Amino acid sequence: MDQILAAINFKDLTQDEVVGQDGLIKQLTGRILQRALEAEMTEHLGYEKNSNSGDNSGNSRNGHTEKPLA
Repeated sequence: MDQILAAINFKDLTQDEVVGQDGLIKQLTGRILQRALEAEMTEHLGYEKNSNSGDNSGNSRNGHTEKPLA
């Protein structure tokens, strides 16, 4: 995590760009939550996304839609 933060040049970012409505914190939070949800779905179903393992199992992935993070 420290390596990721070290790669960000905070000196060139405004406060709004970091903590604003569409700022870095919100974007990172959204991406982290999305990855966690995808991992949870993979664990629950027992196969990776885009794998044919779930075809005709009655419990397969059938797509998703974007949802805003409030």
